[in-house]
Amino acid sequence: MTIKILINVRRKNFEEMNYVYGALLLHKSGKEVNATNLKKVVEATGTDVDEAKVKVLVESLKGVDIDKELEQAVVSAPAPEAKPAEAEKKKEEKVEEAAEGLSALFG
Repeated sequence: MTIKILINVRRKNFEEMNYVYGALLLHKSGKEVNATNLKKVVEATGTDVDEAKVKVLVESLKGVDIDKELEQAVVSAPAPEAKPAEAEKKKEEKVEEAAEGLSALFG
């Protein structure tokens, strides 16, 4: 029973994402993101079109610069790469400390 519920929830989320993906696809291909075009894209996925979801998404995207929003979303992704540089810096410091210790011994 629990598995069926999870599958239905995931299927519902997937179907809702079809609208967002459809809008992104229309934008990327240079087509206007409007109700008619979005309905065609969603229908092409084999999903039943929910008119209310189409209206809400189209209205929420009015006045939104999708390119700018996508650029900001991508810019924030690469941040975790700073850690390897810090590890490399620590290794260099250890090597320098070891060299200083040897020079103190031999003068």
